[in-house]
Order: sequence, then structure tokens, then C-alpha cells
Amino acid sequence: MKCDYKITVIMPALNEEKNIVKAVENVIESFDRVGVSGEIIVMNDGSTDSTGNAVEVLIKKYSFIRLISHDKPEGIGASFWEGIKKSQGEIVTMVPGDGENDAFEILRYMPLMSHVDVVIPFVYNTSVRSFKRRMLSKLYKGIINLSFGMLLNYMNGTVMYRKCVLDDIDLKAKGFFYQTELLIKCLKNDYMYAEVPYILKRRSTGGSKATTLKSLLGVMRGYLTVMASVYLGKKADKRIAPDSVTALKIKELNGCVKDN
Repeated sequence: MKCDYKITVIMPALNEEKNIVKAVENVIESFDRVGVSGEIIVMNDGSTDSTGNAVEVLIKKYSFIRLISHDKPEGIGASFWEGIKKSQGEIVTMVPGDGENDAFEILRYMPLMSHVDVVIPFVYNTSVRSFKRRMLSKLYKGIINLSFGMLLNYMNGTVMYRKCVLDDIDLKAKGFFYQTELLIKCLKNDYMYAEVPYILKRRSTGGSKATTLKSLLGVMRGYLTVMASVYLGKKADKRIAPDSVTALKIKELNGCVKDN
């Protein structure tokens, strides 16, 4: 099924010279399988290996790939947010440069973007991760859902957003908590969303940076910041982006009410 939306895939990468080429090529193959037009923005977040050089070679072959490099690591959240600001797609998503995610698993849900503004994937084959990682994920999910009154299955996947719903969001988290913060704020604004299952690949080389002490401390800071913003900060009026599916559905609903 061909989709008319143009998508931007933002790919943060930190020292992923052994994985980045396969990760980018997987996105390109997924574009072809799904039948979408898209661009790839690789965010080279202060890598000290040859990650940037590997992407430069790909750019010579594919005109829709862009590379943005940081002199030093700024965090996956900061990288994603900068990619958002420089993206040209109507739909945006993040696919890590570590090769753990098959981009097709999220891009195959592109047709859903005609009905919702956010598509939220959850890992179907959780057994590919260690017992420790699975327990951490369950604990994390429980804390976030209980704290913010949500019922999501997963918060740290390759979420697809209609770009316009992010325009009025002030993202605070620079690290791994960024995805959770965006989901909390989108759902608090009542944007329509759908949860979908996706398959996670085994990482071919290296280890995840999501469970390092530095990352976990960053998640704790992000959590406390958003908690304070949601429950102690000044209540802001909900603003629905006029170009969103949610705004269109509200308009249609209001029209039906008036007709009746």
C-alpha cells in the first residue's frame, strides 16, 4: 500500500561505525517496501570513531541522506530534537543507528497516520532482551503510567509523530527520557494515537547505551522535571495543531453535533 506522506527518519548515532551502514541501508530498503518518499538525517552525536565517515560514503550514493555532526555528545534527545527542527517530512520518527530496530516494523504502519497523529510501537518479541532489561522496562512502564495516568505498553520505541503536533512542545530532556516526555505531553494534549506491535532485532555488535548509569540518572532527572511541570507548573491551555488529524476529527464531530 503506497502512502502519500513524506517521512523523515532521524537516526542518532554515537560511535556506531560497525552498525551505521546497515542501519541506514535498512531504512532505505524499508522505504522501498512500504512505498514512501522520505529522507534520513543521521545525527552523529560526537562520535570518536568513523561513524561520520561511513555516512559520508552513503551520502555520495543517496541524495536524501543528510549528516549533522556534534563536536561532543549532546544526548539522544537533543539529537532527535535538532533533527526535528531541520526535517522536511510531514511525519517524523527516530530509528537508532545501532541496527537493533528494523525500520520496516514502524514504517509499515504509515497508513495509520491518516487516522491518528501518533503511532506508538511496543516490543512484541521481548525475549530478545535480557531478563534484567525486561524487568527494568516493566518497572519503568509501571512508574510512568501510574505517575501520569496513562496506559501505554511501551514508551521508548520508534514512535511516529505528525510533525505539527510537536510544534508547541518545549522538550526538556536531552537524554533517553525524551521519548517518554514527548508522549506524556502529546497525550496530555489529547492527540489521537494508536499502539502497534513491532519486532525487535538482536543487536549485532556493541551494547545498549540506554541502561548505563549516566543514562539512568538522566532518566530520573527527566522524570522529576516533567512531574514538576505537569503537577506543579502553571496549567497551560490545550492547543491542538490545526493541521493535525485530531483537529480535523474535532471539527467533524462539532459539525455532526450542530447538524443534530
